[in-house]
Amino acid sequence: MRRLLSLFAMALTVGLVAAPTASAQQSVNFFLGGFNPASLDSRGTDDVLFQNGAYLSTLNRNRGIDINQFSGPTIGAEYLVGIGRNLEAGLGISFYQRTVPTVDTFNTFSNGDDIQQDLKLRIVPFTATIRFLPFGNDAPVQPYIGGGVGIYAWRYSETGQFLDNKNNIFNGNFVGSGSEVGPIVVGGARFPVGAVKIGGEVRWQKGSATLPADQTFAGPKIDLGGFNYLLTVNFRF
Repeated sequence: MRRLLSLFAMALTVGLVAAPTASAQQSVNFFLGGFNPASLDSRGTDDVLFQNGAYLSTLNRNRGIDINQFSGPTIGAEYLVGIGRNLEAGLGISFYQRTVPTVDTFNTFSNGDDIQQDLKLRIVPFTATIRFLPFGNDAPVQPYIGGGVGIYAWRYSETGQFLDNKNNIFNGNFVGSGSEVGPIVVGGARFPVGAVKIGGEVRWQKGSATLPADQTFAGPKIDLGGFNYLLTVNFRF
């Protein structure tokens, strides 16, 4: 599956580069919104955040991880090329990063102070997509649906105070990073307003990364999936 998605991304990129730019409608799409990570129930028991919930708590909970605390802003841009009136191909990049403070659920310092850790997740998707516009790219209302593939550059870290196997407290910094390939589904609509097009988009992404075994994370995986809710501004040139 990963090889097929990578081949799709390569083929789409080549197609965009080779497109006849003199006749194709081209635009740059800027977007800003929020990213909501996949829920704990959908992550599976091998996910590090799922496993962390057994002994860490986010600050708004008495026990466990509140995955909503990992929701945060995302920003990005795309280069779009029209393929006739009803299709668009695009290449894009976006950025999301969130740091969530947690505490040890069951243990404290001898004076009662919390044992604290910061969990930090960063995802930078590089995307290749195809959109279908049923009413065309010149209609007064332009709904669309599409999909494609993302290459997710990611980094996950846990920094702060931890317990060793003898219950001694120590300071630590555990890090995993890399890139993964996964599918993307997009849907939205845009409306011409003067020289620009304003719109909204929902984008679903899916990906799962393997954390380094030598960092002793609570789980071997980190889910990179979730939903993006975006405001878009499109400039044609």
